[in-house]
Amino acid sequence: MKQTKNDWVLREEKILKFWQKNQIFEKSVKTPAGSQPQGDYVFYDGPPFATGLPHYGHIVASVIKDTVPRYWTMKGYRVERKWGWDCHGLPIENIVEKEMGSRKKKDIEKIGVERFNQLCRSKVLSYTEDWKKIIQRLGRFVDMENAYKTMDLDFMESVWWVFKELWKKGLIYEGYRSMHICPRCETTLSQSEVTEGYKITKDLSCIAKFELADSLDFEKISGPVYFLAWTTTPWTLIGNVALAVNKEIDYVLIKTKGKDNEYFVLAQKKLEAVFEGKDYDILAQFKGDKILGKKYKPLFDYYFKDKNLSHRENGWQVYHGDFVNIDEGTGIVHIAPAFGEDDMLLGKKYRLPFIQYVDMSGRIKDQAVDFAGLNVKPADNHMATDIEIIKYLGRRNKLFAKKKYEHSYPHCWRCDTPLINYATHSWFVAITKIKEKMLEKARYINWSPSHIKKGRFGNWLLGARDWSISRQRFWASVIPVWVCDKCNKKKVVGSIKELEKLSHQKIFDLHKHIVDKIVFSCDCGGVMKRVPDVLDTWFDSGAMPYAQMHYPFENKQKFENNFPAEFIAEGQDQTRAWFYYLHAIAVGIKESHAYKNVIVNGIVLAEDGKKMSKKLKNYPDPQEILDNYGADALRYYLLTSPVTQAENLNFSEKGVEEALKKVLMILNNVVKFFVLFSENATIKKPNFQNLTVLDKWILTRLNQTIKEITQSMDNYNLVKATRPLGKFITDLSTWYLRRSRDRFKSQNKKEREQVIQVTYFVLFDLSRLMAPFLPFIAEYVYKEIKGKKESVHLESWPKTEAPEEEEIILKMELVRKIVEKSLFKRADAGIKVRQPLQKLTVQGVKENLDEEYLKLVKEEVNVKEIKIKKGDKLEVELDTKITPELKQEGILRELVRLINGIRKQAGFTVKDTISIYWESSDKTVKEAISRFKLILLKETLADKIIQKRPDLPSLQEKEVKLETTNLWIGIKK
Repeated sequence: MKQTKNDWVLREEKILKFWQKNQIFEKSVKTPAGSQPQGDYVFYDGPPFATGLPHYGHIVASVIKDTVPRYWTMKGYRVERKWGWDCHGLPIENIVEKEMGSRKKKDIEKIGVERFNQLCRSKVLSYTEDWKKIIQRLGRFVDMENAYKTMDLDFMESVWWVFKELWKKGLIYEGYRSMHICPRCETTLSQSEVTEGYKITKDLSCIAKFELADSLDFEKISGPVYFLAWTTTPWTLIGNVALAVNKEIDYVLIKTKGKDNEYFVLAQKKLEAVFEGKDYDILAQFKGDKILGKKYKPLFDYYFKDKNLSHRENGWQVYHGDFVNIDEGTGIVHIAPAFGEDDMLLGKKYRLPFIQYVDMSGRIKDQAVDFAGLNVKPADNHMATDIEIIKYLGRRNKLFAKKKYEHSYPHCWRCDTPLINYATHSWFVAITKIKEKMLEKARYINWSPSHIKKGRFGNWLLGARDWSISRQRFWASVIPVWVCDKCNKKKVVGSIKELEKLSHQKIFDLHKHIVDKIVFSCDCGGVMKRVPDVLDTWFDSGAMPYAQMHYPFENKQKFENNFPAEFIAEGQDQTRAWFYYLHAIAVGIKESHAYKNVIVNGIVLAEDGKKMSKKLKNYPDPQEILDNYGADALRYYLLTSPVTQAENLNFSEKGVEEALKKVLMILNNVVKFFVLFSENATIKKPNFQNLTVLDKWILTRLNQTIKEITQSMDNYNLVKATRPLGKFITDLSTWYLRRSRDRFKSQNKKEREQVIQVTYFVLFDLSRLMAPFLPFIAEYVYKEIKGKKESVHLESWPKTEAPEEEEIILKMELVRKIVEKSLFKRADAGIKVRQPLQKLTVQGVKENLDEEYLKLVKEEVNVKEIKIKKGDKLEVELDTKITPELKQEGILRELVRLINGIRKQAGFTVKDTISIYWESSDKTVKEAISRFKLILLKETLADKIIQKRPDLPSLQEKEVKLETTNLWIGIKK
């Protein structure tokens, strides 16, 4: 059964409708706050995919992206907030493939690229309405109606422009390189994509025996000699064409003892680890250069027999490799140039044979007859082919050892298939050419938290390699390069107009199934056709600042006046993705950083610290949280948590509930109390010098809070900016308002109006202070105190106006410490606070507390007098002796509390005057009522007190145990 929404949530929803109906967001953008507009403040919003419902990671980012622009809007800046949708790439393609029941790339080619892309387009915006509902309910001000989409023609044209700009600067090239590929998706992945999918998995490693074909110049060898090489990818052994050693490392030739009597070569320092206690004799010790050039017999001869194999003469021998070490393995590395970066570089250096016996789907080709058709890393059993390889070697005495081990292995970030290292063709952005400039421009970026700058982001920049931007897929922006089939000349197209001029066709779409059909003539007479690859989706994301504005085809001046952006925000995983690609492209085409300030959030986990899982149902649905506690409670909980400082958060529903009860509801009660007593009051700015010390203190605390929050927001530290709100609200309620209640009810007009005026201005500034963080309750407070503008979100940011009064803060802190210690003493003695005591002795007070401060202590601790004594440490002592007179005063306090409790329970207001009826046989009670009759009437808003128990139909009554006697109380309007 669906839970009924509480009044709190209904109020937020009503405020949301008010914003929407009156276009408050649009007005805040159109007319910046303040008398002097400050210009544009540019914020880039990273586009999410609309292929699923928003989760807490999206919500955290959205709250951050709402809070910061709201703040700068209130400071007088024009902050446009344009939403975007990520529409291209594997996430969409995988959804369509699952619906098709596709298991491989060829299934897509069978139905046709055009049909497949049409299906992808139909799935792109599946959840947009759900996204709008939650994002708007969060209170986020953002334009979702005019959102940019990466599949739009204008966006894609600007992406082409970015590509051509990089090409013109010599930063685009094509090459053949060893990269990670996903065999299921049959495409390459970039460096950052690979880092996203590492998982701890169990795999098989083996040490293979490579039999020496040459002779070693040592005596006492009476049998075959084997080089021992260790590999964690046994399936790559089919492509082995060389062994690598390090000429500076010490190697040994040994002979095992026992029935086998075999000869092995390996690094000396790996002997103990490899042979694990087996008996052997060391026959010779030598440096690695001793065995360079030695030939050996291949483990598999499928390609060794091929007389037409290029550079066959250089294969199957030992070479030097600087990368060879003795950290793991045997000190000898098997080399397969088709399946590893070091291997490929060594292959190029020594012109080794290149054996690519695996296709892009991970399938072993027919020439490797014993394993033809096997997938080298099948997703359902990733060790299956390794097992077959190891069995094969074992049967032929080519296996020395095998072992299971656990390691971190890359998987496809979208389809979860194990990746393979694979040498293939790709187009690249030459990051290494601009790396120094990227490092230099990164110095101008402010990061929150600051350690990301030189840590996670800085280290990634230092290790950045050339960016593989081509993908062998379908639904994406395409590589705008045409190549002549005759002279091989390349033509890069940077705009629709340019393509229309070349092709003499009208262009309405730039997707693969359209542009692949567009050909045009080359100067040599040949035909120019587009290269088949599409662009890495991160290229779309990195080009977003230009493409969202259709730059440079539109908004040229506007863009150039406001680049780089002032602010961006995303999760910590984007340091190696969106943050990085924005920076790379900006440096590449503009020689500038793309943004000035970044807030990095952490990951929201389930309460037990595990990843949130729909299957496990280990977290509350975001919509339920909003329906139960409201958006402000969720926002406060997230903004005050370490998640806005790139740390992980174990999400707790109790934390949201606590934010509601201990911050928002406390403020709500303050506002209700203020409204109750301020009706028809004259509101004017109070004169600070004429105020009570309590008034001066709350205004000084307000001043302090404004300064603290402003400084933290200027530094983009949201935790430090938000937490002071809760502390101030607590101070306002539990100290200022509670100590000021009597003044609100005072018969002295000047005294009453003074406290009302102070509280008004505190609430007015507080509503503005809260507006970026807690937009709903900020609006509620502003409306309740009758703010002059249509909305608090059209107000300017509050300025510090109260004079600096640090002394007031220090003295009030001392007062509260004295009170706290004194109340502990009362509790230890078992004496209620309502019972007055005669004297409090305070020792160790160094500040000069005048009578106004001491009066606060007296009232709060409920003592008649305070004695101050010298001392080093703050200590308090209570006189706990209760005289008959003091006991009567205590009874008065009890009576006031009791009667006002009955009033509240009966629903009476401050406008309702009551009659009090009572009955008690206790002499002390009678004396107390007689002695304090006038005070009792005033404190309970009564006009008469009668000692009897009448039979009245509208009487509200209660009987309680008061000390040792029964007391009956009744009240009537």
